[in-house]
Formats: sequence, C-alpha cells, structure tokens
Amino acid sequence: MSLRSERTVAAAAIVLAVVLLAAWGRQARQPAAKQIIPTLTNRPELCLTCHDGIEEISASHPVAAFGCTTCHGGDGLALDADLAHTGMYGGRNPADLAVADVACGGAKCHSGDPAAGRDHIQRVNTSIQATYAGAIAQVRHTFGAQPDLTARMGVHAVQSDRPPSAEAVASLAAFVAHPTDPPPLQQFAANCLTCHLAAQPIAAPYFYRATGCAACHVLYDTDGLYRGGDPSISRTEPGHASAHRLTTAIPYSQCDHCHNRGNYNLPRMAFIARTDLPAPADADAPARRLAEYYQPIGQFTRCEWELDCVDCHTAQEAMGDGHIYSNQADAQDTQCLTCHGTLSEPPKLATITDPNDIALRQAQVNGKYALQVGDQVVVTERGEKLGHVRWSGDHLALTMKATGQTYRVPLVQGTACEQKPDEQASRYCHACHDHELPAP
Repeated sequence: MSLRSERTVAAAAIVLAVVLLAAWGRQARQPAAKQIIPTLTNRPELCLTCHDGIEEISASHPVAAFGCTTCHGGDGLALDADLAHTGMYGGRNPADLAVADVACGGAKCHSGDPAAGRDHIQRVNTSIQATYAGAIAQVRHTFGAQPDLTARMGVHAVQSDRPPSAEAVASLAAFVAHPTDPPPLQQFAANCLTCHLAAQPIAAPYFYRATGCAACHVLYDTDGLYRGGDPSISRTEPGHASAHRLTTAIPYSQCDHCHNRGNYNLPRMAFIARTDLPAPADADAPARRLAEYYQPIGQFTRCEWELDCVDCHTAQEAMGDGHIYSNQADAQDTQCLTCHGTLSEPPKLATITDPNDIALRQAQVNGKYALQVGDQVVVTERGEKLGHVRWSGDHLALTMKATGQTYRVPLVQGTACEQKPDEQASRYCHACHDHELPAP
C-alpha cells in the first residue's frame, strides 16, 4: 500500500471514529425512553421521556388515563422534538378556540350533552367573552353602521343551538371593517379587538395569559414565567403558564390579565395601558390586591374587593349559557339580591337531590368547597345552582372558590335597609354600600 493510500485510510478511520464518537455522545445524552400506555387509548406514548417532571394537568385529567396526545395531539412515539410536536393541536395550547372542539371536545368530554353540562365549547363560543358582540354592536351603532344596539356581528361567526330568547339573538356574522366604514370603526377593528378569548395577549408583565379555555383555567404569574417541574420548559423565557395545571379555583389576578389593564381612548379608538401598577417583583399580595382592583378612583362594595371574581360571576355568566347576548348586562345573572335577598324575601335556595347534579361535579373539580346531596344552595334567577353558597344551620355561608375561605353572608331581611321594591338591581345597592378602597 502506498503512503498516500495509508494516509487516506487513516484519515477515513479518524473521520469514522469522530462520527461514531459524536453518535455515542448523542446517545449518552439521550434520556432513557419513558413509556406510558394511557388506559383511554391503549397506545404507548414516549412524551414523558423529555417532559419527565411535568405537572399532571388536573385530577380529572389523569395522565395514566389520558396520556398527552389525547389533548395535545402530536406524535407520541417520536423522540425528536420537531417530529414529536408535529400535528399538535393549537401549538402548545390545545384549549385555543380554533382547536378546542378537537382537543377538549374529543370523545364528547366538553362538547357533549347540554343537559349534562358537557357542552362547554359550544357555550364558550357563544359567550360575550368569545364574541365581543356587545362592544362591536355599540361602536357600529354609534357610527351609523347599524340602526340599534342589537348584536349582529362578533369576532367570529357563530350560531346558537338554544331555543329563541327575547334577550338573545340566533346568530352572529363575523365582524370585518370595510374601507367605506367611518374611520373610527376602522380604527376600532385595528386596535380594539384584543379583548376576547381568541385574541393573543400583549407580551408584557401583567398581560401574559393563554387563549381559549386556558385564558381562565390555566394560571399565569405576573411575569409570565414557568415555575413547574418540566425540565424542557424555560424558567427565564416569559410567556409561559406558572405550571401545567388546569383549575376552576381562579383568583382575581387571572381575570385581571384582561380586565384591569387600562382604558380605551374612545376618540382615538386605542387601548391605553395603566402605568400605576408596581413592577412584578414589588407586587406583594395585599398591596397588589388593592392597587389592581379595577380603577383606583372607583368605589366598590366590600365583597367586590375581598372576594374573587368567580365567587359572584357564575360559570354560565363567564363561559356562556349557549345563548348569544347583545351585551354583558343581558348575560349577567347574579345580582346582590341573589345571595343577600330583599327586605321581603330571602335568597332563593334549591336542595341538591340528584347525585349527578352538575353542582356536585363542579364542587368536586374545584376542591375548595364541599357539597353533598341534601345540601341547600343559592340558585340564580335562571336556575343555576351556586354550590359554594350554602345554607349552614342557621345562616348562609359563602366559600371562596380560589382560597376556601368562608364568609357569613348577611341577609337584607330584618335589617334597616331602605331599598325600594322596584329598585333591586345591584346598582341601587351601590348607592349606600360603596366604600373607598383602603390605601395600599
């Protein structure tokens, strides 16, 4: 063999050795495959090979039963990240309304029988939070694009499957501003459609949240940083949920990601963010609670700044009841009298008699309050049971859904309240019961 041939062979051997060494190094760094076989699919998945340590999404969605791909899609057998994540529903958010019917609605989990309360996706898609129909109708009417305040358009087209109602419309067309529309209407379309469940949030502290179902049910910290146990998720990149968890124990701070971040400048049709909020690192809980509660100059009843939003705003108010309403007032069911009653009547109560009552399932999923057959609970004008507001021996007690803290609910009956029989809406209660917020 010539010297040149020997050098060629030696070089080839070195190259081969380098390739084999690199391959061995990659293999050595590759985590051992971790397989699960979810009972609902009976198909093996390897997702936890990389996501080992991630939080179970909720007790009602156990990974042993659901696995990962039932909700997320993707290729559960691929160990390459790009291949594994190909075909995932909604990217990293299967609860986005564009895919929720496939991800959350699979196997009729959340798109099933309305009578059993399993039609969450249809109800959410018709809700004011998803359609933004009230704001669109108000602006279109103000600038002459429609003759009255009845909703005709939403951020997406949607049709109700509910029986006709005097307070609701049957369907909405998709709102699109046209070049011939008045300039304010075009500016509204360009600048003011970030306040609905399908809209991407502003990427800034206090604004971080997900879309769709996860906008409410997946909690985000103010700084948008992940604090869970999945080693594959960055701890320094903002824009992540604080943990891989679904919850109905929703604190006011989650609602505030959308509802307390500034005001709209109506002449300019532009959103003006608040500048008075503290830096995330400086926001201790008590001071933040007082600083954040809607408008700093506002006046509110005590329950409005001590309770969480979900303690008064019910599931069918926030998520919708299947009807398409023209404004938030028509969608709202709970008033002060719902829990406090009136001078002449106590609050309406209903007894839990059916072991399959939706209220029992809601209590079990929430985990912060207890409910059982035989309990008496407050019921709204539209018949929705408030399982966390329960008759307790000789008084009415409210248990906060986010913290489990319990309050005794004062009743109007038997007091010196001066309310008039024809003035029972909550705005009349505010005339006497408003208080300035204490200083932070």
